[in-house]
Amino acid sequence: MRLFLRAPHALLALSLLTCASLAQARGDAPAAPVPAHGVVGIGDAQLTADFWVAQADHPDRVVLDEAAIAAQNEKLERTDPSMNDLAALPASLPRARIVEWIQDLSSRPEKPFYDVDGNPVPASTLDGLMDALDLDAIAADTRTRYGLVLRRTALRGFPTGLRVFSSRGDTDIDRFQESALFPGTPVAIAHQSRDGKWLWVVSPRYKAWVSRQDIAEGSREQVLAYADKTPYRIVLGAKVSTVYTREQPQLSELQLDMGVRVPLADVPPDAPVNGQHPYSSWTVELPIRAADGSLGFAPALLQKNQDTASGYLPLTHANLVRQAFKFLGERYGWGHSYNGRDCSGFVSEVYRSMGVELPRNTRDQSISPALNHVTFAKDEGSERRKAAVDALQVGDLIYIPGHVMMMIGRIDGAPYVIHDTNGGSYLGADGKLRSMHLNAVSMTPLLPLRFNVEQTYVDRITSIVRIRP
Repeated sequence: MRLFLRAPHALLALSLLTCASLAQARGDAPAAPVPAHGVVGIGDAQLTADFWVAQADHPDRVVLDEAAIAAQNEKLERTDPSMNDLAALPASLPRARIVEWIQDLSSRPEKPFYDVDGNPVPASTLDGLMDALDLDAIAADTRTRYGLVLRRTALRGFPTGLRVFSSRGDTDIDRFQESALFPGTPVAIAHQSRDGKWLWVVSPRYKAWVSRQDIAEGSREQVLAYADKTPYRIVLGAKVSTVYTREQPQLSELQLDMGVRVPLADVPPDAPVNGQHPYSSWTVELPIRAADGSLGFAPALLQKNQDTASGYLPLTHANLVRQAFKFLGERYGWGHSYNGRDCSGFVSEVYRSMGVELPRNTRDQSISPALNHVTFAKDEGSERRKAAVDALQVGDLIYIPGHVMMMIGRIDGAPYVIHDTNGGSYLGADGKLRSMHLNAVSMTPLLPLRFNVEQTYVDRITSIVRIRP
C-alpha cells in the first residue's frame, strides 16, 4: 500500500496505518503497511510544520515567559555539573585540575579503531596522540586565558583531526568527535598540545580540544562582555551566513547556526561596511583573529531578509514545531560533524532559539537536576511508561539510551516525534526488523519504533523532560 496524502481520504488512510502500527507495536497484528519511501506512518502532509501546528491545542500559548526562562537558565548553570560558568573560574588553574579534565576525556582507547579507509589505527598513532597531550608541560598553576570562537569548529577528544571509527565501513560516527562551537562562543584556555596547534578549552557546555586557528585570544573582560552586548540579533534559521566580502575575508559568508546571538556593531547607518552600503542588512560585530592570535572585532553584514530576529522567540508549542521543522532532512552529524548536528544538538538548538539553555549531551540532559523529569528504572514495567507516553505534550523530550526525540503532536491519539537519528526500525509483515536508514532529522510515529525485535523504543525510555514552570 502506498500512502500519498494529497486526497481528502488522506487522514483516513493515515488513521488506518497508524492503528495498524499501534497494534503491531503491541504484537497483536501483522506489520503495518508503509508508503513507498519506507518510513512508516509518514506522508507528504506530515512533512510540514503547519500540519502539526494545526493539531496542537493552544499552539501560541506561552509556556514560559522571559523571566521564567532566565530563572531556568540560572538554575541550570548553578546546579548542573555539566555546565561551566566561565566567569567563576579562578585567575589560575591548578595542575591537578587541568590534568583531571584532560584525562577524563582523552584516555587511551582500549578498543580497536579504524580510519576512513577501513585500516586499523596502529598503536604508534595512539602513542603519538597520548604524547601530544603534553601533560608534563602543565605548570603547578596555569594562568586562565580567554578567547572567542571565530567560526563553527569541532571539539575533539584528542588534539587531532584524525577521524576514527569503531568498525570498518562505518564512517559516520567519528569516535574522536565530541561536539562543535559556534562563532562568538566564549572559552577559557587551560592548555595546549605539544605542537601548539590545539587548545584545551572550557566552553559553557563542554571541555575538549579545539583548533588554535579557530580561537582569538583576548582579555577576560573582552571575552565575557561580548555575550552581553546589546542590541543583538538571534539566528532563527537552521543556518544563515554573512554577506560575501573581499575586504574582510575572515567574516565573508560566515555561517551562523540556529540560536547564535550576535551583537549589532556601533557604526553609522550610512557608512559603507566592507565596501557595501548597509541599509538592506544588519551590521553585526564579530570577532576576528590578528596574525599573532589576538582578539579583535570587525563589522560584517547580515542580510535583513535572512531568518534572524531582535530577540528570542516566545516559548510556545507552535514555535517549537516550526523551529524543529527548519532542520527536517538535514543529514545526521555525530557530534555536529558533517556541518549538521546530532540528536541532543538538534533539540538544544531548537530550544536555544527561544532562549532556553540545555546541557550538551543526551545523558546530561536526561538527568540534569535543573530540569523537570519523569524517570524510569531499567527493570520497570511497561504500564508507567505507557501512561507517560499518553501524557506527552508538544516539545517534551523523550530519552532512550544514547538518543533523544521531541514530541511533535498526535494523530488519532498516537504520538509522533521529530528527531535527528542515524537509525529507526519497525517490524515488517514477516515479523523481521526493518531499518528505515534515516540518517537525518526525521519525522516518525513513536510507537512502532523498535530497538530490536523484542523491545520498542517505549520499552527503553529512561526519562522524559518537559520544559515547564
